[in-house]
Amino acid sequence: MKFIDNIKERVRKNLKTIVLPETSDIRTIEAARKITDEGFANIILVGEKDAIYSLAKDNNIYISDIKVIDPKNYEKTEEIINNFYELRKKKNISMEDARNTILNNYLYFGCMLVKLGLADGQVSGAINSTADTLRPALQILKTAPNTKIASSFFLMDVPNCNYGASGVFVYSDCGMVQNPTSEELSEIAKTSAETFKLLVEEEPNIAFLSHSTFGTSKCSDVDKVSNAVKIFKQNYSNYNADGEMQFDAAIIPEVAKKKAPNSTVAGSANVLIFPDLDAGNIAYKITERLAHANAYGPVTQGLAKPVNDLSRGCSADDIVGVVAITALQAENNI
Repeated sequence: MKFIDNIKERVRKNLKTIVLPETSDIRTIEAARKITDEGFANIILVGEKDAIYSLAKDNNIYISDIKVIDPKNYEKTEEIINNFYELRKKKNISMEDARNTILNNYLYFGCMLVKLGLADGQVSGAINSTADTLRPALQILKTAPNTKIASSFFLMDVPNCNYGASGVFVYSDCGMVQNPTSEELSEIAKTSAETFKLLVEEEPNIAFLSHSTFGTSKCSDVDKVSNAVKIFKQNYSNYNADGEMQFDAAIIPEVAKKKAPNSTVAGSANVLIFPDLDAGNIAYKITERLAHANAYGPVTQGLAKPVNDLSRGCSADDIVGVVAITALQAENNI
């Protein structure tokens, strides 16, 4: 938790406003209270005011000092509807459809608050799927300039661990890009390296993971990863990256000496790039459950403004952590 506490301290200097739209879930209300008490971000709760206040009251949570916006009773709703219609009319959306979406889908409403500069980021996913969480972000905010692909990462904080950055790793992509090409893996690695440097304030050592270590297996899956490494080194030679390699060779020095003695990354990797979504998603859940790691994410990277996802099994504290990360992303436009 010390790692997330450091991020909270950094963002307290310039408070950002983060939208929490899943206000029918008590975890959202609990998280909003904790964030407000800790004073590292301003929160906007989106939803029907009476229902939100009733849920909070039933659970003895005071929220009168937290901003609540009801789309059906908000002075800027018509402006938001009109802007959303202009954004989506080329996709054959009608004004009536735009109105229904903004009034009834709080994730879209929240993304429009971010788009119009009324908020700095949004966090959801406690009750919505990743697809439902990210769809409005991709439609409304789109990718950042000079970013070829939006992706996601998990920030893993493993207790009592000497590997990585004292137990802190970035795992990517674990929640967004299903089966990336070599070119896409290279871009995901570049964005993940930038993310790691921002969040952890250390230099990234990037390992492209596989079931093979430097050619011990020959197949198209391995070729995809090894080609990604070549592309990455050609385009982003300022970063320390290597692969393909197995997980143990990537993080354990003793194994690295045997399997990859000439690698500058093996044994010291802190940014782990997985070959596909299956591998990344399975790995983060194993790490979280068996190593009792704090898993923050899936956090998006490469969007014009930060809109981040949660696991539906998240706790209120998980939401708090992702809000802190989102605020830091908003401050640094990552």
